[in-house]
Amino acid sequence: MTTLAARVAPLLPDRLVAAAARLVYPRFEPELARLDELCPPDCGTAVDVGGWYGPWTRRLSRRAGRVVTVEPVPRLARLLTSAAPANVRVVQAAASDRPGTARLWLPSGDDGERGVSSLVRRDIHARALDVRCVTLDGLGLTDVGFIKIDVDGNELAVLRGASGLLVRDRPALFVELESRIQPITPVVDLLAGFGYAGWVLPGRPWLPLDPAALEAHQARTSYVASRGLLRRVLPFAGPRYVNSVLFLPDGRRPPSASGAVRHDGAHASREASR
Repeated sequence: MTTLAARVAPLLPDRLVAAAARLVYPRFEPELARLDELCPPDCGTAVDVGGWYGPWTRRLSRRAGRVVTVEPVPRLARLLTSAAPANVRVVQAAASDRPGTARLWLPSGDDGERGVSSLVRRDIHARALDVRCVTLDGLGLTDVGFIKIDVDGNELAVLRGASGLLVRDRPALFVELESRIQPITPVVDLLAGFGYAGWVLPGRPWLPLDPAALEAHQARTSYVASRGLLRRVLPFAGPRYVNSVLFLPDGRRPPSASGAVRHDGAHASREASR
């Protein structure tokens, strides 16, 4: 289903749409408003995989010494480049587990404004572009302290292509995971092998990730995900749909972390509705 924002966006100047997206996005994804808890203060390089209109890129540019944004949709990559702060490098490509080319899938009539393009095709996708693929390990990055990944189903490939960075730099990872697109457990298991554990933010405190609880929460609130950005940031918009996980290595814990974990998903649902 095409959202109101997706229908209106092509009628407005790209810079206006990008500015509006950056303004409201912290309400849509509250973790962005708490970036100081995700990205370390001494972060040399932060990576934004799936830049879209740049809400994460812009805030990361104020937090890290350097930002590398990987965005495969040509129109969005050009927009990001034209408005990028001086410490931001935009790479027009899709991140994956090997370099080369691949088909990037988008909905019909969509030029990237919905933020659901992916190398993994699903039922919302109707057309494809051939795009360049890169690995994060192949970008020559140094001193990486934080990586955000929003790729609508291609998370495993992105992480496999960053295995060298994970071992060398031990960055914090913020990964969008949605069980309606791909199973959550394979990503959790892969990162556990690298010494990472997950945390979620359904309310005010960070909670240890329980994949089954997160999947149960997403199943109950999946209807929220179809509402689109604007409807989900309005006051009294209903329960929050939690779909991102902070992964930290070597026993690190986020500030305000709670040790409690619920295995039935009820806690996540209740906290997210507040």
